[in-house]
Amino acid sequence: MNLENIPTIKGATHSTKRLGRGHGSGHGKTSGKGHKGQKARSGGGIPVGFEGGQMPLYRKLPRRGFNNHNFRTTYQTVNVSELSRVEGTVINRSVLIENGLIRDNKEGVKILGNGKLEKAFTVEVDKVSASALEKIEAAGGTVVSASAGESAE
Repeated sequence: MNLENIPTIKGATHSTKRLGRGHGSGHGKTSGKGHKGQKARSGGGIPVGFEGGQMPLYRKLPRRGFNNHNFRTTYQTVNVSELSRVEGTVINRSVLIENGLIRDNKEGVKILGNGKLEKAFTVEVDKVSASALEKIEAAGGTVVSASAGESAE
């Protein structure tokens, strides 16, 4: 079923307000905005968080903590149980992308140890958790990674 095949239910949708189409429409002349004032102007209205000139709450509260969002490294995670879907014996970034387990972006790849592993694989990724490393080696596989066995931060 596609979106265009979904039937419309009577009363589920409303017709749009046709503003400024004469006084017979019920939304003519001022188009439902009343007379004058800030809210009647184009682009008018008060900004989010404005408190009438009083110092807004978001400026009263202290900024706390440290946010490293510009330079932090993020990882796409793949569980050990999902590796069984992959054909072949070598698992690397391109193989995971082909099989739809990760997206093709700039993030690193980390294997997590959730689930069971039946086949032996040679895993070439950025990071592998300690439990995933155990399961891969127990199944007879190897991990080729500079930082294998490190846990997530």
